[in-house]
Amino acid sequence: MRRRHMCLLATTVALPFLAQPAWANLVYVSNEKDNTVTVVDSKTMEVVKTINVGQRPRGITISPDGKIIYVCASDDDTVEMIDTATNEVVGSLPSGPDPELFVLSPDGQTLYVANEDDNLVTVIDVNTKGVVAEIPVGVEPEGMGVSPDGKTIVNTSETTSMAHFIDTSTHEITDNVLVDSRPRFAQFKPDGSEVWVSAEIGGTVSVIDNKTRAVTHKITFEIQGLRSEQIQPVGVRITADGKKAYVALGPANRVAVVNAETYEVEKYILVGQRVWQLAFMPDGKQIISTNGLSNDITFIDTETDEPIKSVTVGQLPWGVAISPN
Repeated sequence: MRRRHMCLLATTVALPFLAQPAWANLVYVSNEKDNTVTVVDSKTMEVVKTINVGQRPRGITISPDGKIIYVCASDDDTVEMIDTATNEVVGSLPSGPDPELFVLSPDGQTLYVANEDDNLVTVIDVNTKGVVAEIPVGVEPEGMGVSPDGKTIVNTSETTSMAHFIDTSTHEITDNVLVDSRPRFAQFKPDGSEVWVSAEIGGTVSVIDNKTRAVTHKITFEIQGLRSEQIQPVGVRITADGKKAYVALGPANRVAVVNAETYEVEKYILVGQRVWQLAFMPDGKQIISTNGLSNDITFIDTETDEPIKSVTVGQLPWGVAISPN
């Protein structure tokens, strides 16, 4: 769904930035409504900086070396670059119209951006800052996933209800897989064997075999006391060992814990309101959810699958990225 907000200039708020110990990973949260990125110290679980960025920031990721944050400034039709040494915006990339979500190649050299308005995936060389290709896909492309070997990307198109498999060497679609209504996110298993695609309106996660490109399992969710239409899967993350998955369930205000080997839901974790996206800490011991309507993020212990603490950030937190060191 498209929403528009008022403009703010892409500048940096001059707030005190606390010195970070070497072992404290920084958490970067894109706030869709107030056009900011909030920086949170993962050790103290406190906000240490607020960065003003372009209009309606949503997708956010970090380079493998941890030096650059990329953030989709959707209403400015650009991807902004934040230097993590200074936490200031230092440049932009030509993203194409209305970038919503993107994925960075494993080597950190190529950015694949979903352009919702023009039904395209834009391929950007981050070194030359040039567009390499524009790939036509289905209507309202949103989710982006990349295989661990970097050979395949998957784009989900909301209105077409498909997952498009794209060869990164040719930039051609090789397979179109029908999933449930309004697919929002695509996540490969760490071994590349499967792609998990969430369907917000369909209320499911489709598990697609990466060799046969067929749906092999469909995960559903039931929460006592909630109507089915309140359970809207969005963000998906899978542990490094491939044994457990976490699914953000939107207005259900919960994160589902799924056994990634049996595809059974094992637990629901209550977090903030309208949980949207997820990201693991580098050591995998915690996962963080963005909770859009309660304007906070929640730290979750992945051993106990219990919430640790919620931290207030900006307005309508959308995406989250975590520094690798």
